[in-house]
Amino acid sequence: MFFILIITILASVFPKSFAQVFIEIQSWIVESTSWLYVLSVGIIMFIVLWMMLSKVGEIKLGPDHSTPEYGNLSWFSMLFSAGMGIGLLFFGVAEPIMHFSSPPMGDPNTLESAREAMKITFFHWGLHAWAIYSIMAVTLAYFCYRKNLPLLPRSAFFPLIGDKIFGVTGDIIDTFAVIGTMFGVATSLGFGVTQVNAGLNYLFDVPQTSMVQVGLIAIITLMATVSVVLGLDGGIKKLSNANIILAVLLLLAVLILGDTGELMRSYVQNTGAYLSDLMYKTFNLYAYERKDKWLGGWTLLYWGWWISWSPFVGMFIARISRGRTIREFLLGVLFVPSAFTFLWMTVFGNSAINLVLKDGATELVTVVNENVPVALFKFFEYFPFSGALTCLGLLLVVTFFVSSSDSGSLVIDTLTSGGAEEPPVWQRIFWALLEGVVAATLLLAGGLEALQTMTIVSALPMIFLILIGAFALVRSLNDDVMHMKAVMNHTTTVQFSNSSTSWESRLDSIVSLPKITEVKTFLKKDVASAIKELSTTMNSKGLNTKTVIDESSAKIVVINNDVEDFVYKVVIRKFSVPDYANDEQDGYCRAEVFLLSGGQDYDIFGYTKEQIITDIITQYEKHFHYLHQSNSEVYS
Repeated sequence: MFFILIITILASVFPKSFAQVFIEIQSWIVESTSWLYVLSVGIIMFIVLWMMLSKVGEIKLGPDHSTPEYGNLSWFSMLFSAGMGIGLLFFGVAEPIMHFSSPPMGDPNTLESAREAMKITFFHWGLHAWAIYSIMAVTLAYFCYRKNLPLLPRSAFFPLIGDKIFGVTGDIIDTFAVIGTMFGVATSLGFGVTQVNAGLNYLFDVPQTSMVQVGLIAIITLMATVSVVLGLDGGIKKLSNANIILAVLLLLAVLILGDTGELMRSYVQNTGAYLSDLMYKTFNLYAYERKDKWLGGWTLLYWGWWISWSPFVGMFIARISRGRTIREFLLGVLFVPSAFTFLWMTVFGNSAINLVLKDGATELVTVVNENVPVALFKFFEYFPFSGALTCLGLLLVVTFFVSSSDSGSLVIDTLTSGGAEEPPVWQRIFWALLEGVVAATLLLAGGLEALQTMTIVSALPMIFLILIGAFALVRSLNDDVMHMKAVMNHTTTVQFSNSSTSWESRLDSIVSLPKITEVKTFLKKDVASAIKELSTTMNSKGLNTKTVIDESSAKIVVINNDVEDFVYKVVIRKFSVPDYANDEQDGYCRAEVFLLSGGQDYDIFGYTKEQIITDIITQYEKHFHYLHQSNSEVYS
């Protein structure tokens, strides 16, 4: 917070000097470190694709038995509102027109520049942006829900520095995330408020001035504060669902009122052209035909924007993604929002370009180049029901504005409260208000240029944190895959345990539907006795064990130094009676086995004490084999 306040105070006291400093910093970054931004984003993209396609994609973001907390529609709505929102409305018309009228290469205002404009727009808003978000999100979700660490960026470094993440080193890591989130969100708020002001000017002749924009920031920040106080389910989820409904309505309106067939053909062709150029554009730095100004004003700005937003969006997406497999998560985060974004950019971007090429609407190009926030509302003038479209567009800008602010506030609040899921209300209010103050101050100090520069600058340290965290994640995932191989394909231990239990008795226990009282008796008598006897024997052999037994579960833990503990837990779980059972009772219970990675989906009700001990030892042997594979070195 200290660094944020210093920047904010200096920007408010010395606005002109600070604006000049911003310009010089951005020039240095573009000239000296542009290759680092481009290379890093390319590496992130390849890591994400590897995770999605490899064996690690089967790992769940949570215990093996966990299920998603939110349905797909709410999940997509929340991650989309947090990740793109305001930017699509601000740049949907403006960016394609700007690339069309001022391309980095080739002649302007031609069919070729139109095709290139859409490819560049897709490149800036496509898979790379969501790859940056997803690498942060999957890292946070994995270490939080799978390894029981705090939902904080510091947790990604646990495989590398261990318990030091809970000290000063961890605080420094989280501080960079807070700074990046604050300035990333402030940039989006700056874009949003200028567009709200433009919409009000268009509809009601409200002047477009800095003071009006500061007032709008204050009003919308108060709205965001109310939303963040209501919490994730009470405010943010409902607002995100409303956002996606309004966005789809606006998209469909423009699609239907425009040339629907041509727009859909363009959508398919634009997507194919984007995919065919993906590798080339990923690493294109215009090294042989220097375009530093263009690169700094477009690609590097976007990469910096997405990177600085990654702690915010990543933590927010992680917060709502518990229980999904990594493959399911990455498919959803990468391709669903990208497909919607591509459709949005095609409908608005191609419609705008067609107006210029076919209808001679050159005034639209002039407006975009002179006043970007007005572009969307000027664009609506060329459609029927322009007033209604403008009102809907303005409402959507406001709701996206609020959802970005409240989501950002919730994430910063979580970061600064040590990963608490429900931080104090006063703290949420404080960060929501501070976001508005920072956005307003930087807007007054240097306009959108100052906000853009702070975004790129704050992204620089985050690049290294993301790459190091990704390395730690990959290493931990590979260990997890070995663990899965070591404990998978459970086979019952009955056939080789020394037991006088007949096979008829075993069959009876399999087909029976025991009530909770029966399973509790089994847990208290047989399971508890087995665990205590085995624990005593293990301790006598130099192992460090502990047992935890209550009414609904019994657990033995073998505590290891510097490697994962072994956990074997029997949990009573209730189920509805299946149709095939032909039993009229309300439900039945199972005594299921849980390991450190989660539920293993098999029942040990009816096992004897010797069989239970044998099953525990079998799982411990598999865990021991996993530890051998992941930690041993071969010496010749």
